[in-house]
Amino acid sequence: MSYNMSENPSGRWKKQKKVIGAAFLSLLLLAGCGAEKVAQEGPVQEGSVQEGPAQATPAQSEEATQTPNVQQGRSPVKDGELEASAPSISLVMVGDILLHTPVEESALQSDGSYDFTGIFANLQEEIRGADLAIVNQEVILGGQELGISGYPAFNGPYEAGDALAAAGFDVICHATNHALDKGKKGLLNCIDFWREKYPEIAVLGIHDSMESQDTVYIYEQEGMRIAILNYTYGTNGIPLPEDMPYGVDLLEEGKVIRDLQAAEEMADFTIVCPHWGTEYELGISPQQEKWTKIFWKNGADLVLGTHPHVIEPIRWVTDEEDAGMGAGEGDQGMLVYYSLGNFVNWTSGTGEGVANRMVGGMAQVTLERGEDGRVEIAEYGILPVVCHVEEGCNGVTVYALSEYTGELAGKNGIAKQDPAFSLEYCEELCRRVWQDEADIP
Repeated sequence: MSYNMSENPSGRWKKQKKVIGAAFLSLLLLAGCGAEKVAQEGPVQEGSVQEGPAQATPAQSEEATQTPNVQQGRSPVKDGELEASAPSISLVMVGDILLHTPVEESALQSDGSYDFTGIFANLQEEIRGADLAIVNQEVILGGQELGISGYPAFNGPYEAGDALAAAGFDVICHATNHALDKGKKGLLNCIDFWREKYPEIAVLGIHDSMESQDTVYIYEQEGMRIAILNYTYGTNGIPLPEDMPYGVDLLEEGKVIRDLQAAEEMADFTIVCPHWGTEYELGISPQQEKWTKIFWKNGADLVLGTHPHVIEPIRWVTDEEDAGMGAGEGDQGMLVYYSLGNFVNWTSGTGEGVANRMVGGMAQVTLERGEDGRVEIAEYGILPVVCHVEEGCNGVTVYALSEYTGELAGKNGIAKQDPAFSLEYCEELCRRVWQDEADIP
C-alpha cells in the first residue's frame, strides 16, 4: 500500500491542505449496469450483489498493516496567504451542474468561446471560504470537438470546468448517469482535461485505468484524514467500454463495501457521494433506504446525495432501523443529505412541479476531532439556493434563497414553464422538505 502525494504549485493559499491518494488492496471490479431509462431510477445488478462484507484475504490483511510511504506535498487552497492552523475542517457541497442547452447557449460568447463563471458569482464567497468544496458535475466535459449538446445526451465544453476551478471547487464528482453520454471518447477527453489543466483538483467517479479505480481519495488537513467516495446507480443503459470496465464507479455492493472497509482502515472520516434515488421525487426511495443501510453498516459518516434534481430530506441515522427513515438525536451516527437538488439547470419541462427543479441546497458541514480522538461532525446545515434564468448572454446565475427577491422571481424564465414559481413557492418548498434544518423566513 502506498500514498502518492504530489506538489501542486499555486499562488493562492488559505489554510494548508494536503491531498493524498491511497492505493489500496487489489480490488476485483464487478462492472456493469442495468438497462436504466432516463428520468427513472436504475436497478442495481442483482447478479453482482454480495450479501455481506467482503472478507480480506491474509495477504490483504498483511498489506493493510504496512506503514505507507508518504511524499509530503501541498495542494492549492483559496486565498492569497497561509493562515495559522485550525482544529477543524469546513466543507461544502452543491448539487447537479446540469448543462441543458439554454444554459450552454447563455454561456456562449460572441467569439465562440464559453463563459460559465457568472453561474457561481453570487456564491463564490461560500465556496472559496470552505476548506473543502465539492460539486456534482452532472454532465461529461468532452469539449467542443464532440459537439456541445444538452438533454438527453449531454456534452459540456471545457470552459465549464474552468468555471468550476475558478469558483474554488476542490473535488469534482463525475459518477453520474450521464457519464457515458459521449462514450469512451467523452470519458477520456474529460479525464485528460482535468488531469492536464487542473491536476490539483480531485476528480472522482471516472477512470482511465484500473489503478485509478483501485484508489481511495483521501483529503488531509490538521492531521485529519477524510475519505471521499463517489458512485452512480447506472449510466442510462449505456454499457461501459469493453476495454474500460473500470471507467465509471457504479453502486455495486461488493465494490462499495470493499471501498468503505479500506476507507475505514486509512481515514478518520468517510464521505459517500452517491448518485441515486428517483428523479423529481421529494421523498426517499426504497433504493436510497437500501444503500443508506449499506453505507451505515460499513462505516460511512456522511452521505451527500445527488441525482433526483429536486431537494430531499436531511436525516441522522443512528441504527439500522433508522437507515432511510431518519433518526433521533443524541449519539452521533451518519448524517444523510438525500438530495441536494440542482445547482444549475434550465429544464425544458413544463407544468406542475417544474418549479421544484430550480431550488437546490449547499450542504455546510464542520468536522472536528473530539476528545476521544474521533473525527465527528461539529456543525451542519443547508444553504438553500435558487437557479435564476433569463434569456440572453450570461443570463443564468444562482442566488442564495436569502438573497433572492420577488422582483427577481418575477423575471425568472421558468415561470413561463411553471406559473407556480415564485419566491414564496421556493421558501415553502424548503420549509416542507427540510423543516427545521434550513433557516427560512
